[in-house]
Amino acid sequence: RRFHHSLTDNNRWIRERSHESYAKNYSVVFPHDEPLAGRNMRKDPLHEELLRQGCVFQERHGWERPGWFSPGGAAPVLDYDYYGAYGQERHKDYTYNRLLGDEYTFDFPPHHDIIKNECLTCRNALALFDMSYFGKFYLVGPEATKAANWLFTADVSKAPGSTVYTCMLNKRGGVESDLTVSRISPGDPDSPLAPAFEGDGYYLAIGGAVAQHNWSHITAVLQDMKLQCKLLDCSEELGMMSIQGPLSRVVLQEVLDTDLSNDAFPFSTHKLATAAGCTVRAMRLSFVGEMGWELHVPKADCVKVYQAVMQAGARHGITNAGYRAIDSLSIEKGYRHWHADLRPDDTPLESGLAFTCKLKSNIPFLGREAVEAQKAKGIFRRLVCFTTEEKVPMFGLEAVWRDGKVVGHIRRADFGFAIDKTIAYGYIRDPTGGPVSLDFVKSGSYELERMGVTYPARAHTKSPFDPDNKRVKGFY
Repeated sequence: RRFHHSLTDNNRWIRERSHESYAKNYSVVFPHDEPLAGRNMRKDPLHEELLRQGCVFQERHGWERPGWFSPGGAAPVLDYDYYGAYGQERHKDYTYNRLLGDEYTFDFPPHHDIIKNECLTCRNALALFDMSYFGKFYLVGPEATKAANWLFTADVSKAPGSTVYTCMLNKRGGVESDLTVSRISPGDPDSPLAPAFEGDGYYLAIGGAVAQHNWSHITAVLQDMKLQCKLLDCSEELGMMSIQGPLSRVVLQEVLDTDLSNDAFPFSTHKLATAAGCTVRAMRLSFVGEMGWELHVPKADCVKVYQAVMQAGARHGITNAGYRAIDSLSIEKGYRHWHADLRPDDTPLESGLAFTCKLKSNIPFLGREAVEAQKAKGIFRRLVCFTTEEKVPMFGLEAVWRDGKVVGHIRRADFGFAIDKTIAYGYIRDPTGGPVSLDFVKSGSYELERMGVTYPARAHTKSPFDPDNKRVKGFY
């Protein structure tokens, strides 16, 4: 589950990664470091296009995904030089390695303002995020709906054209995944965008770093249930770009042949459309808290569609943006990241995702009994959003103090540029052992401790940015 088979089957990757993990065994682990070994194993269709524009890539699950964009030009990841061991020549003037080295700090990184610009351009105009590394699966077959009802906490068996944000749980009620599930109609046998199938079909879009984990979880459940349906992996056949921001509709209306108004294309729906002469699946979703659309595009058409969007967006101030911006924008909006805010030992009730659970229906789902038992008993720890008045970098694992006692630690933290504050999320408990109600959260006085220094913090029971959720629905 931790590594994709394309990596573990590859001798070069195993050899290089084994060496680097040994070479860096005692190195300080800085927040934004990346490996130099085993790189360029999985490249998405926009890789060369973005590289030319100064993209500094991160490695996740073998994929090269955009981290941020350097104004200094191209910073390619070169072949592994074994740090000069075994008679290998060390790379001289290695731009990518130098940019990583500049980030070896527990302060704000030297290009903090570049990421700020990517974030604020998204908030005020629009940004394009290449998210092609996402896992893209199809769950299809005569009993696909039966499987979907059991696997997913939300009711996803709606009409084709709907998209639902949902979790998958284990039998203890812990969150194994959060993802979007779109009901689709059967299509063409040769199309990765709308495949042919008998029965019902669902399209699953999942963060690329946890795609293998999701694949394993779903296949294990399907095998246990012996249902007549199958899971297909189209991650490599499709690219995905997300165009987000208040001007996204104006720009995409020039590129797509479909009406993007609120009435014709509401939030949380999807449809097939034509962009630059290519068929794409457009989904009205956001992982950054803005009005926007994801375009899921067959591999061969990605560059053409990307260039059409960038050309239409040029006079509206469009920018490329990477995952460092997504991290900041998503924490500002209060969107969860699986592996940080959500883990298999956190439940939807503890993490503020009770709304994803179809508890009002009588449809059974994996983990439902555990969630209902917890609801009856009360929640004894809860995920809380904190902001600090002082502009100080935080990265996760900072202690949370409440009324002079440690009550938990931060899971994920980042700087929110639109609200101009440090934002941190952590689970807290009541030291007396009682349930953690919203009143308990609101009534405390908090501090976050970073490197032995405590900073006064404010607890929020709603996201500090756009708490009424207006922007994703197109109301600015």
